[in-house]
Amino acid sequence: MAASDEFRLVLPGIDHEGKLPRKYTAEGQGAKKNISPPGTKSLALVVQDIDAPDPKDPVVPWTNWVVVNIPPGVKCLPEGFSGKEEDQMGGQYGGLKEGNNDLKVPGWCGPKLPSPGHRFEFKLYALDDELHLGHKVTKEKVLEAIEGHVLGEAVMIAYFLC
Repeated sequence: MAASDEFRLVLPGIDHEGKLPRKYTAEGQGAKKNISPPGTKSLALVVQDIDAPDPKDPVVPWTNWVVVNIPPGVKCLPEGFSGKEEDQMGGQYGGLKEGNNDLKVPGWCGPKLPSPGHRFEFKLYALDDELHLGHKVTKEKVLEAIEGHVLGEAVMIAYFLC
């Protein structure tokens, strides 16, 4: 793969390791662009707060969003699409499946934190097949199902500083 064809994740208005804009918090939504490795049949996106505190452990990642079966030709996920029923999406988004976040509901769960400074990891996986995970999709099911099927990974970190 040529350097100009690098598999990457781009979020408009967010620099890698930059500030997470307010519109991507509990008050907004969004995610964008990729260039897929050859042989990619689908993409999967997992977004998590990698600095989430847990009373039992110092840090346990909190899942904000899981999206699977993103067609490799899709260059962006439009703002506002999260939370729509599968039959409402249609077109190039018809096969997308949103998984449950850590609130146990499908869709984007924007951060609303008691303190700023948390890092949010957006990880996009290029896969050699679509995922068939049943009705309830979770981060754990996705990570187990993609073993041996990952053609590439792209990661972007954004900081919640509001």
